[in-house]
Amino acid sequence: MSLYPKSDEIGDASLLPGERLEASANDVTFVCPHHGPISGILYVTTYKLTFITTEIEPLRKYNAPVGFITSVEKVGGVSSKGEHAYGLEIQLKEFHVFRLAFKQEGHSRREFYETLVQVAFPLNSGRDWFAETYCTSLRAEEEVDNGWDFFDMRKELERIGVPSKEWRITELNENYQFCATYSSVIAVPASVTDAQVEAVGSFRCRSRIPALSWLHPEHKSSLTRGAQPLVGQFGKRCKEDEAFLAAISCASPRSERLVVMDARPRLNAMANKAMGGGYEGDEDYPNMEFMFLDIPNIIAMRDSLKKLRDMCLATGNDGRWLSQLDSSHWLDHIRLLLASSLRIVDLLDRCQVSVFVHCSDGWDRTAQLCALAMLMMDPYYRTLSGFAILIEKEWLSFGHKFQARAGHGDRNSGEERRAPIFLQFMDVVWQMTLQFPSAFEFNEEYLLSILHHLHSCLFGTFLHNSEKERRSLYSSTISLWGVLTTEREKYSNCNYSSYNHSGTLYPTASIRRLQFWSRYYKRWHPSIQERAEHAHSSSAASVTLLGACSAIEKKCAELQRASDEKQPDV
Repeated sequence: MSLYPKSDEIGDASLLPGERLEASANDVTFVCPHHGPISGILYVTTYKLTFITTEIEPLRKYNAPVGFITSVEKVGGVSSKGEHAYGLEIQLKEFHVFRLAFKQEGHSRREFYETLVQVAFPLNSGRDWFAETYCTSLRAEEEVDNGWDFFDMRKELERIGVPSKEWRITELNENYQFCATYSSVIAVPASVTDAQVEAVGSFRCRSRIPALSWLHPEHKSSLTRGAQPLVGQFGKRCKEDEAFLAAISCASPRSERLVVMDARPRLNAMANKAMGGGYEGDEDYPNMEFMFLDIPNIIAMRDSLKKLRDMCLATGNDGRWLSQLDSSHWLDHIRLLLASSLRIVDLLDRCQVSVFVHCSDGWDRTAQLCALAMLMMDPYYRTLSGFAILIEKEWLSFGHKFQARAGHGDRNSGEERRAPIFLQFMDVVWQMTLQFPSAFEFNEEYLLSILHHLHSCLFGTFLHNSEKERRSLYSSTISLWGVLTTEREKYSNCNYSSYNHSGTLYPTASIRRLQFWSRYYKRWHPSIQERAEHAHSSSAASVTLLGACSAIEKKCAELQRASDEKQPDV
């Protein structure tokens, strides 16, 4: 299935199935920070905002899905004087601002503003997600596989060896009645009963018990994840929780050590005690080790992203670029995530020790660390399909709050809920592809497309906050993976060599080795767009080469079969 299978037009803007024009405005000026004021026509459809130039040749088109929009503000009033003083300022999630100047006569700004706000924020205007309209219209034109059966938690657990003598699947959460933010399929130690699991759930934040994420294929050390214990100020204990962690450590045949890695700074974990949370105490959990990874909370990450965004939007002298990048601490956070993930990998892979990871709720920093550690240790997750499975498993099934963190479709979504958690994960993945250019089957375009559709709201994949909530969209939307994983040639890395990277990757967690991801953070800059066009040309050549290689491999296989058939029986 093609991502954009239809070519209806509005002006020079192609339309998707189900997409329709909502409003347009002539004689609008786009105050471009790079090219200066540009006159053109502005359109808003049910899916995207489009500005098409009318004065310059060749005509330029600026597109952004309305899902990218974080705010729409009026600038100036009817009495405003000065050029371009009356218009709209549209903030986008992907490091860009549209500043548009309207003519003061005719009330075109008011009409366009009201329509744009309704389309961009469907949760406030009562509209359906465009992802649902798109799916319905697409099905009316052709038979479509919605792609939701791409991921199956049971099959993925079977791939890593569960159920087994040491691990089993509990049915406690079959209808999400045990933990609303977990998958319906949860793997726990085989020696633990469901009654004990329920007791542990009452002691872990939001019933997010320590659940199995991954088993080492050779020595079966486990990677588990969960949420903080509800210790509180008075040091509450739970015998079932203590026995549960002991059962995890005993499930490893090589070593009965268990290292509990708390992603938070120790001071933050201590502060959480006052609010009923906390962390495990050495005296209550014997034969276990405890580490704090000192990863800041979402407030620090959001502040860092704001500084990075301001830096990317600034125009003029680049003399302070490096100092601004340094003061944003963005790459410091990326380095810390990489280093912390490596600590998990070292324990699991080299020391053959089981690791349990948690933070406060277990759906932000925990998701980052577990997914990155698994990406380093398991070459399957470095394939096109495997990486999608990793995101489905560690992010979507384990309840990362995509709706809240991205602010999808909600004008009133508070800044305090938003955070670039998934973006940071993807940045670290990109850094790893630079250090190991032939270890990943997918290319940079694959990562950029995933991030694009994180905010586009064209697919149901990243809508809502949990698997339970998302199930309501299975019949009415399409999964992103049903599209991306079928366009293998477009997203394949032509340098991929699975044979040379079949083991664990140990990237260097040094700030000297990290790079600024300009193709994402500066994607709207003309120089980056030119490089992107060059990359597309190179990608097209790679696709041709991959197609030729595939044809040669197919022909060789046919010749080999023909040769085998001609061989006389001995």
